[in-house]
Amino acid sequence: MTDEALPVEYLSPLAARVDEVLAGVGYEMAAATENIDDAVPGYGGLFDPATTPSELRRALEDLSTAELARPPVTEPAGDAFVLYVDGSSRGNPGPAGAGAVIMDAEETQLARLGRPAGSRTGNNVAEYVALQLGLSELLARYEPRSLEVRIDSMTVVRDVWGGDDPTESGVEAYSEAIAAALADVPQHRYTHLADSDPNPADALATVGADIAALGPG
Repeated sequence: MTDEALPVEYLSPLAARVDEVLAGVGYEMAAATENIDDAVPGYGGLFDPATTPSELRRALEDLSTAELARPPVTEPAGDAFVLYVDGSSRGNPGPAGAGAVIMDAEETQLARLGRPAGSRTGNNVAEYVALQLGLSELLARYEPRSLEVRIDSMTVVRDVWGGDDPTESGVEAYSEAIAAALADVPQHRYTHLADSDPNPADALATVGADIAALGPG
């Protein structure tokens, strides 16, 4: 898993603290949520309406000094992988999240990743964040020989696989990291998902947008 937090757009202090917890567990959304819920006093939790911002802030401060246990890396069926990615923005721009699901060639889910992408972020940027998230964790955990990326953003597809310069302003850092990551995968291709196609990363991106909407903290 990645040892340092990945770059992110502007977040409120509260959302940024949640992102720090996510980074601490390799962006495994379920593990981060469980850690936060356990740290919140009483019966509240990260998204419980009864949890006050001050209670959540104290819980996150406690977790920042704790050594978080990262989930074990699941053994894949081989060195071929499938990566689902998705970004979500409310308001476009607005609170945005990124999600990624790593699978092996048998489509066994190996990791469910998510994070906030920014509090004033557009959908295309969130898609870039999602692709960088998935690729970073894939390469940190495994040695992929081949990869199929399943994605619904034609903007990212054109920029990454079409050889064009990024058409979205402000995504250069993400696009450069994505290009470097893909250069380490001998064979890679994309599959464009239609809006009607199932995407298991969608729910994770939605939770990431929920986190991005937290504030101010």
